[in-house]
Amino acid sequence: MLIVNLARKLAHNSTLLAPDFVSFKRQEWIFIVLNLVILAALLLIHTLFLSFFGTPPRLLVIVLAAAFLINTIELMWVQSATFLNATQIVMLTWFNIALNLALALVLALLSYRQDIQYFALLIVPILQAAFRLSFFANCTVVAAGMTIEFFWVWHYFRIHPPAQITEYVEAGTISLLYAITGILVWSLVNQLRMKESVLTTSLLELQQTKERLVIEEKLAAVGRLSAAIAHEIRNPVAMISSALATAFNYGVDSTEREEMFGIAAREASRLEKLTTDFLTYARPRQLVKQSFNVSESIAYVADICRPKAAEKNVVIKTDAPSLLSACIDSGQLQQALLNLVMNAIEASGAGGHVFLRGRYQSGFIRVEVDNPNGPIPPAAVDRIFEPFFSTKPTGTGLGLAIARNIARSHGGELALWQNQPDLVQFSISFPASPNEVEGL
Repeated sequence: MLIVNLARKLAHNSTLLAPDFVSFKRQEWIFIVLNLVILAALLLIHTLFLSFFGTPPRLLVIVLAAAFLINTIELMWVQSATFLNATQIVMLTWFNIALNLALALVLALLSYRQDIQYFALLIVPILQAAFRLSFFANCTVVAAGMTIEFFWVWHYFRIHPPAQITEYVEAGTISLLYAITGILVWSLVNQLRMKESVLTTSLLELQQTKERLVIEEKLAAVGRLSAAIAHEIRNPVAMISSALATAFNYGVDSTEREEMFGIAAREASRLEKLTTDFLTYARPRQLVKQSFNVSESIAYVADICRPKAAEKNVVIKTDAPSLLSACIDSGQLQQALLNLVMNAIEASGAGGHVFLRGRYQSGFIRVEVDNPNGPIPPAAVDRIFEPFFSTKPTGTGLGLAIARNIARSHGGELALWQNQPDLVQFSISFPASPNEVEGL
């Protein structure tokens, strides 16, 4: 009953360093290979020094071969196994420890010499206990190894008296080395375990902090967006309200009344455009992709923007291969390019020029829109893709945000690529057609 209770206590106190099976497999592989190396080395030493150790008994060789085979089978089984729970890992650990302790004692009995080299096998169970078990369990394994050492000296001199005190001193020295090894390794591993626990806790706290920051940033973004929407809607609504109130004033003549109605109509149109742009940004249309020649979209956007460019005496130039094939929603892509080109035209001075280029680049199609009138102020660069941010008096601040959403929905990106005094360049990229990439 005492032995059963002791076994239960040892199993309960087996706090594994690597409770997950993947880590356990790596550790067990190292311990089994170490055991195999020691077994092979011991048999080789016995064979090479036959004059000193004598011819090994056949039963000893059989026991060594059986131990080698058991370890080899366990190594293959551990490598092929996919799962062991914590209880099974504890049981396997104790089985290996007991097997090695018993093997060292059996080999000592079979060789039956005063100096037994096979006690080197005791180091493996001590290391296993130090790596995986509690301090109490580790001390128990160390004590078992020390007991085997002293038992063998006592047993040998009981049959071959008289006893030599130097042999007991030697056994005590080896036992001391076992104790130092077991306790030192256990202490180092336990420190690693505590540091791992601290790092795990810190990582968890960092993850929780990150999640809170993300939530707070989302709430802040929603707040900024709501404030921007309210600001953008308030102005045209106030203008409409003021214009209508003035128009319905009986003291206003018909000319002024028509002017007020015109103001109200323009502001209503502006409000409609604002809400349309916002819905496009907040709820993008589903993509309808098909294979399309991007060069045609570049030429089309340049053509429809030329009248606006001519009003400002700006020249639009294009440069693209005859075939830039991609699976895209051509309508949405043209909308994104239109926003970029119109912004470039408005930013250009009289006599300026806007370049619209397209090319392949590392499996992507890259379309660049640039003008020489720069740079964009540093304070604005970080906010140009922010909804409702605009440096233009009549802009809604949604054009670039919508264009970026379109690029990302195509698996690409829109970025401010160059921002120099003589060059402001926006680049929109998206995956090229696989057939075209293979043909490059």
